[in-house]
This record gives sequence, structure tokens and C-alpha cells, in this order.
Amino acid sequence: MAVRVEKDGPIWTIIHSRADARNAMDPKSAVALYDAFIDFDNTDSARVAVFWGEGGAFCAGWDLKHAAALSGTDALDAYDFPDHRTQSMAAMGPSRLEMSKPVIAAVAGAAVAGGMELAIWADIRVMEETAFMGVYCRRWGIPLIDGGTVRLPRLVGEGRAMDLIMTGRRVNADEALRIGLCEYVVPEGDARHHAENLARNIARFPQSCMLADRRSAKDQHGLPEPDALRQEWNGGKAEVSTGITGAARFAGGKGRGGDFNDL
Repeated sequence: MAVRVEKDGPIWTIIHSRADARNAMDPKSAVALYDAFIDFDNTDSARVAVFWGEGGAFCAGWDLKHAAALSGTDALDAYDFPDHRTQSMAAMGPSRLEMSKPVIAAVAGAAVAGGMELAIWADIRVMEETAFMGVYCRRWGIPLIDGGTVRLPRLVGEGRAMDLIMTGRRVNADEALRIGLCEYVVPEGDARHHAENLARNIARFPQSCMLADRRSAKDQHGLPEPDALRQEWNGGKAEVSTGITGAARFAGGKGRGGDFNDL
């Protein structure tokens, strides 16, 4: 199977495995990944997902051999947005999903074109020092249709996004870290391990509070500041009772000096 899920308690590692095609996305993989992330989001015991491409590449984008066999825009009708709001599937699979839980992309090798769009769909990106991103589909006249033109400016700013979108140039891991396109750079071969450790740390925290803050950070895009502040308050005030309990634990000696080890 091109997609499998490995579970370690609340941590789900969702693996795309088409190494012979550098994990390029074909229709079967897109459906399988979409279903895997829906299953993760709907499973109460699952807390954090790690998204990893097996075999040395995160994802080389849309499978161009498959694309070459298509005819016109009618071939993409199956991926049109429905009239009503829904968690619809995209050409790259899960890239339209609005997840209620964190997703961490563990990036080895290439995350280019649609693969880059999948990486920036995640909440956090861990890149190996030899990994790279880029809008490589620029060479073939294939547009970004899986969130690239929306999420990239939000991550790196409009000017940098325009540079990457219009030139299609390669972005190595060190530059990605510098411009905010990824959050961690790790040694080659260590992306999955580091991402899973990060996931375990996130999974230890009181979940409803963390998820409320995550949701507020995501939902504030496009809102005037007063509306965003009101939304933050309305979404977070129910968590204060949990926070008060946590404050009592701090007063009793837990977590002093910024210690996160004994929660």
C-alpha cells in the first residue's frame, strides 16, 4: 500500500510510500492520505499526526505521468469545491482539510510543487538539512491549486512568497528556516524521529487549552484586531478553570524555572 499509518499511543505517523516516484501524488495516494487524516481527526485518542514521505523524499508534487494522460480542465472536475462548506478532497489529497488537531510535516529530500503545498498545509515543518522546497511546477505551466498561493504569503510574507511563486527556484533547508518556511532543521535522516518527539511533547499538554489557542491563531486570519481579540476571548475563557488548576500545581512547586519535564 502506498499509504500506511503507524501509531504510538496518541501519535499517528501517516506515511506516504511511493519511493519509486519520489512520493509524487497519484489519485489512489490522494484518496488514501485524505482518508487517513480524516480518520486521525475523528479518533478521540489521537492527538498529533506526523506526516512523512518514506524513501528519501517528502513529495515531488502531482504525478506528472498521470497528469500527462489527462485531457483539459474537465479532468479536475472531481476536485471542484462544492457549493456548501465541506471537507472536500483536493488533487493532492488532504490539502483542503481544516484539521482540529496538530499536524507536523517531517520533510526529507524534495517537497516541491504540490509537495510543498502539502508541507505548508501542516502546522509545523521539520526539514532535514539536505531537504528542499520549491514551486517546481512553474517550469511546466501547472498552477498552485492546493493552497500554495494562500498559505505561502501567510508563512513568509507577500514579497518572499511572490519571489518563490514566480521564479520557482529551489529553497534549501537553511533558507527555509531563515525565512519562516520551516521551524526546525535537523541532520539528514532525522526528520521523522525529531517530528515524533515534538509530537509527543505536544501531546503531553492539557489538550483542550492547546487546541483552543491553535484554533484562535488559525481563525484570526482576515479579522480586524478587535474581532480577533473577541474571538480569542470567547474561545479561551472556558479553559481558564483548567488553567487555575495548573496555577495551583505551579504554586505547589511544579514547573519552576520553565521546566516542562514534570507536568
